[in-house]
Order: sequence, then C-alpha cells, then structure tokens
Amino acid sequence: MADRSLAALLTCGVLAACSACTSVLPGTAAPLSVTDVERTRVGEYFDRLNEAGAAGPGPQRELLARTQHPDHREHACTLGEATLRMTPTMSTLRGDADWVPPGERGHPRGVVLAVAVTVTVVRDSQELGSQIGTVHVVVLDGTAYGFAPCVTG
Repeated sequence: MADRSLAALLTCGVLAACSACTSVLPGTAAPLSVTDVERTRVGEYFDRLNEAGAAGPGPQRELLARTQHPDHREHACTLGEATLRMTPTMSTLRGDADWVPPGERGHPRGVVLAVAVTVTVVRDSQELGSQIGTVHVVVLDGTAYGFAPCVTG
C-alpha cells in the first residue's frame, strides 16, 4: 500500500511539474526555429538524465543539481529514492520565448525550448507511473539546463 501511495504522490508531483510548465498561448503556430546545435544539446540533456537515472538516484540527483538552470538552483528538489526516465518527442521541440518558470517574475536567461516528454517515475527498477507533459530546457552559452521537478505532498 505504501508503494501505491508513493507512486500516486510521485506521479502527481511529476504531473504538477509538467503541467506547471505548460501554457496555452493564443495565436497562430509559428514555424519551428530551433537550431541544430540547440536540438543536439536538448537531446544530450535527456540522454545524460536517463543514463544517470539508470545508475541510480544518487547519480541522477547529482546530474539534476549540475544541470539546474544557474539562475534557479535554489528551486531544485529531490525525488527521494526514485528516478525519472524522460523520453522526449523531439519532433515537438519548439522555442517558447514567453515562458516564465512557476513562481518567477521573469524569463530565464538563454534560449527557452519546450518539448513533449513521457516521464516515467522508477524506484527499485519498478515503474511507478508515467505521464506525458511539456518540459522546458534552456540552452545558455552552449549548455542545456533544466528545471528539476519537485514532488510536493
């Protein structure tokens, strides 16, 4: 039963993190203007995130701390003993120049990109839940940074 409660909490937390990063903007869709370098950096970000998660909660926590956007490091949190596996749908990668991190007043430095991902929460090699959502990644000075998810009760 505790596993189900934790799974529900983690899934809700990931859901909240993803939904907090999603916004609906009025207007007409604009052509994709993501550079090859940005596309590569975002893909590498998710590759490193998943490799660290496969190595365990500690390595993934360390990676998330290192890759947290430099202006938002105080907002990083932990997933306890769980890890995340994020599978981006790179064909959805797009710029999101109007996005502001939840609880912040301004746009983060760098090129803000949004991508649809399937997020799976894993603990002890068991999948606890999955959710599809939008995740924001910022390319700043040639490095991809994220906004670590925070699970709250």
